[in-house]
Amino acid sequence: MYSTAFLDLPPLASASGTVQLPGSKSISNRVLLLAALSSGRTLIHDLLDSDDTRVMLTALEQLGCGVERGVGGVVTDVAITGLGGKAPLAFAKLFLGNAGTAMRPLTAALAVLGGDFTLSGVPRMHERPIGDLVDALRQLGCQIDYTGNDGFPPLKIGQPQLKLNAPIAVRGDVSSQFLTALLLALPLVAKQDVHIDVIGELISKPYIEITLNLLQKFGIAVRREDWKRFTIPAGSRYQSPGEIWVEADASSASYFIALGALSMPVDSQKGLKNQPAIRIEGLSENAIQGDIRFIEAARQMGALITSGANHLEISQGAWPLKAIDLDCNHIPDAAMTLAVMALYADGTTTLRNIASWRVKETDRIAAMATELRKLGATVVEGQDFIQITPPARGAKSSDWKAASIHTYDDHRVAMCFSLAAFNPAGVVVRIEDPKCVAKTFPDYFETLFSVVTPKSVPVICVDGPTASGKGTLASRVAEQLGFHYLDSGSLYRLTALAAERSGVDWSDEQALTQLAKKLPVEFEGGAVLLGGDDVSEDIRTEHIGMGASKISVFSSVRSALTDLQRSFAKLPGLVADGRDMGTVIFPGSPLKIYLTANSSTRAERRYKQLISKGISAKLDLLRADLEARDLRDSSRASAPLKAAEDAVLLDNSNQTIEQSVDFVLSQWRSKLGL
Repeated sequence: MYSTAFLDLPPLASASGTVQLPGSKSISNRVLLLAALSSGRTLIHDLLDSDDTRVMLTALEQLGCGVERGVGGVVTDVAITGLGGKAPLAFAKLFLGNAGTAMRPLTAALAVLGGDFTLSGVPRMHERPIGDLVDALRQLGCQIDYTGNDGFPPLKIGQPQLKLNAPIAVRGDVSSQFLTALLLALPLVAKQDVHIDVIGELISKPYIEITLNLLQKFGIAVRREDWKRFTIPAGSRYQSPGEIWVEADASSASYFIALGALSMPVDSQKGLKNQPAIRIEGLSENAIQGDIRFIEAARQMGALITSGANHLEISQGAWPLKAIDLDCNHIPDAAMTLAVMALYADGTTTLRNIASWRVKETDRIAAMATELRKLGATVVEGQDFIQITPPARGAKSSDWKAASIHTYDDHRVAMCFSLAAFNPAGVVVRIEDPKCVAKTFPDYFETLFSVVTPKSVPVICVDGPTASGKGTLASRVAEQLGFHYLDSGSLYRLTALAAERSGVDWSDEQALTQLAKKLPVEFEGGAVLLGGDDVSEDIRTEHIGMGASKISVFSSVRSALTDLQRSFAKLPGLVADGRDMGTVIFPGSPLKIYLTANSSTRAERRYKQLISKGISAKLDLLRADLEARDLRDSSRASAPLKAAEDAVLLDNSNQTIEQSVDFVLSQWRSKLGL
């Protein structure tokens, strides 16, 4: 998961491959609570591993449920030993983050069972309305107090004086989670038939269908009368099904369905036109989640989609996509993806009946309108609709704009706007706070990068003389950007060490070349890993340095290491430091920094470094050695040390590392046009 302040997505060209999606959030938290309320042990397979499910699991542990994580060594398999309908531990303070699928149903269940509970969350959760659910529960005689603003969490729950002799009325036009919460809680106290009457038009009916489907699996057969009245039969009692499987998340599937619709697959460019761009495993058109109907909307826009027993295959059909006018009440979360797909349509797209967007993780109508405009779209927003006219079409449209997308701590904003990287103008899209996807899909960007092909991978080169600080600067910049890092200067030393460990003589050019081609090297933070082992200190010995000098004379080894260095250029990007990164290895790099400092400053840095390691040194000798090395490096016949013609010169003699990092990041932002 990317934990950087932002993530820059380069222009994407195509997509091809298979993705395995995480489990459904809607199903996962419902199943966890149902298992907690049932008798016996329930083994849950393919549970979503995310922020929302983690806060639910922690809450259930606090309430006295048995929770076994990672059953059988499988991270997504969890076993819950339930309370059997009995009251949980009498006192608990539950922190539920921004998980509405935990806050609403736990409020209802704890209110009818009774105890001494406080439920709170992050500041945004305290802005998400819960008053209609609390009003309905108070009709039952539940004791619930607001400890902040009326109508919003945090809440304090006490002992109820239950009254079940009249139907419970609940509004259905704000959030379907209020009705879901009552449906999950009331079987606990259904000594007689319990009726729930929905006031107003029920929104997001497919989510209620998920609830009813799962209640059936746990032994509760709710009767429904035209979405207006729901009856929980007298004597209802939760029974564990023993085992249950969570479907892959249909809302998360929407991004990859859209991805397939936006991109011709790589194989199609080779003449294999019947190959799908994207295959999604673990989900079919027969899924119980309402957001699976996103497929219908994507088809209306031109996507070609086929469904197997447990997979979907998606390819590009109509291009540009077709503009649509759609009532999205049945797919409120997935409809956000349609708003970004509208950027690629042949006219104005209108998404209607989405008032529930206003009370989600953020005001999603306002958020989507603001961010779509940044990209160049014309947007009209209303209380319950959004209308998007894309930037002017054309392969090189200048109406598209590079944009830094604010994500409002909303996972779906971050994920759906990643699709804007397919824009025809080839502009960069920056996603702010990419870690917010952890709410439902922690590995979203890694999964995206595994199936897309960029027009080019961005590379930042940092070249310069010995002891200029290029390694420290490059690794810090890579860390800030979430890019990969290449310390090219260590590769000959790593090859020498790998050869010694493998019993390969330093004079065996052929064997050394084969080693260099497949050198298992990684750079993590300040560490250099060889085959997973930290060899940062091992490669700095005088002995290994001698080996590096010996093997560097072999042209085939140099060629193999050149190829190896270029292989480090992977999404989302690379920062490479060395002496010929910008001139030889990555001459097309969009940003080249030539880092230098005067010889006295560099000598002082090297002196302090050696002294800190207990190695004696003389400052004047170090300076003389650096100056001699500069002369040798700049006058050698092969790849001499010099600044690339288009490099930005940075003299850091009087700069802190933080100032140098800020300078490079500023240059990078300018290059991107942000």
